[in-house]
Amino acid sequence: MNAKKIMIIGSPGSGKSTFARKLRDKSGLPLFYLDMIKHKPDRTEILREEFNIKLAEIIKMPEWIIDGNYQRTLEVRMEKADTIILFDLPTEVCLDGAKARIGTKREDLPWIETEETFEGEFKQWIEDFSEKQLPEIYSLLEKYRDKEIVVFRSREDADVFISLL
Repeated sequence: MNAKKIMIIGSPGSGKSTFARKLRDKSGLPLFYLDMIKHKPDRTEILREEFNIKLAEIIKMPEWIIDGNYQRTLEVRMEKADTIILFDLPTEVCLDGAKARIGTKREDLPWIETEETFEGEFKQWIEDFSEKQLPEIYSLLEKYRDKEIVVFRSREDADVFISLL
C-alpha cells in the first residue's frame, strides 16, 4: 500500500482505533485520534475553532492516519486523504465492541469509559449510526470515488487487510 494520508471512519465500537494502531505499527505513518484532539481528560471539549485549526494543521502534513468519524469534518478530510477506510459493521457488533472496552485505558481517549458513559447518548449514537450517519458517509464516498476506498463489513476483513500489508 502506497497510501500516505489515510482516514478511518465508522461507528464507535467497530474497531477503528484498534485497526488504526495496527496500521500505524505496520506503516510507520503518524496516527491522530480525533477524540484525543477534541476531548480533555476532564470530559470537557476544546472549542470548535480550536479543533478546526488543529485538524487543518494535521491534514497539511505529508503523511497521516486520522481515526474518528466527526461527521462535520468528513468532507475536508476526504478531500485531502488518498485512502478512506470505512468500518460498516452490524450495530450489535459495535455495541459489543463499545461495551467490551468499558474500564480499559486506551491511547485514543483521554479518560476511561465507565458503564455510565456507555448508557444514554453514546449508546444511542451507536444504535442510530447505520440509519443516520452511514447514508451521508456513502453519499460523500460517491463524490470521492477517485480515492482508494476500502469498506470493512467485519473485523476479520480488517485483520486480513493488515496481514496483507
